[in-house]
Amino acid sequence: MLDVVNLALPFFGLIFLGLACGKFKAIPDSGLAWMDFFIIYVALPALFYRIVAQTPLQQLANPRFIVGTMLATFCAFMLSFAVGMLVRRGDLAGSTIAGLAGGYGNIGYMGPGLALATLGPDATAPVALIFCFDNILLFSLVPALMALAGTDKKSLVQNVLDVIAKIALHPFIIATLLGVLSAATHFEPPTAVDRLMQFLQNAAAPTALFTLGVTVALRPLQAIPWEVPLAVVIKLVVHPVLVFVLLSLLGPFTEVWVYTAVLMAALPPALNVFITARQYGVWVEQASSSVLLGTLVSVATQQGLLNCPLPEPCVPHVVRKVPFASNFWMRSLSWSTT
Repeated sequence: MLDVVNLALPFFGLIFLGLACGKFKAIPDSGLAWMDFFIIYVALPALFYRIVAQTPLQQLANPRFIVGTMLATFCAFMLSFAVGMLVRRGDLAGSTIAGLAGGYGNIGYMGPGLALATLGPDATAPVALIFCFDNILLFSLVPALMALAGTDKKSLVQNVLDVIAKIALHPFIIATLLGVLSAATHFEPPTAVDRLMQFLQNAAAPTALFTLGVTVALRPLQAIPWEVPLAVVIKLVVHPVLVFVLLSLLGPFTEVWVYTAVLMAALPPALNVFITARQYGVWVEQASSSVLLGTLVSVATQQGLLNCPLPEPCVPHVVRKVPFASNFWMRSLSWSTT
């Protein structure tokens, strides 16, 4: 439990700092505009690029694993999106962010730290794959749906071109694809540039979490609508189940890869859900609540997941056992057939 708590508590500390500052100093919401720009266009792209670029390309060549995890993420997104459409009576823009809350876990901040702490360095490749392709999937879906939700009356051709442009020019997509290209060509940026990107990467989480706290202070949510807890349940419970079932059908995979995928799927809604909501100006209060509620509940659900073995009847169809004695999670599993 200590690993999960140690990862979650700094999140809440930065959020509460932002909340306290927002209550203490009367600065209008417009004062966050440049901070939003820094997070979306500077800090987070540096984070995405460095994580993907530092993973050897040969470790990223596992199409069955990619298909399984992406399909699970897509299904979780669509389930939460459908809930949002029902609750919000056809609000496409708000439901898109609700879908993001149900499908996009904290794979950039909590994911790598938690997976590597509990599963060791063998988890690096599956973490990078999930990070890379979930970002490509979701940050293709979101701009496309947001373009369709636009109020401007445009022709079909113009709408299609707008969707393509918003996907192709999204900073997260560009950074991820550049990371894949760097991994393929073994490109290493100059030391000064790499250090600059490392500074930006390290600034991404604190800046975004502080902004989240300030937003909660300036725009408090009076009541939590139904789609928020439902999105959290989809993210923390349904998504990991979908991953396990799909990898059961597409396996076998090694133990480490299966457990990494389930662990990553069970992460709480990502801070990028809130950042994206602010970017588009929709579902902002609900997004902040989903991140806060999901992160709080995940302290218990992640610990439960770490202490529980996968269902034994499914295991032979999913995994190829490998020696991994150092992992406390693996040591807690029972592989007997009795």
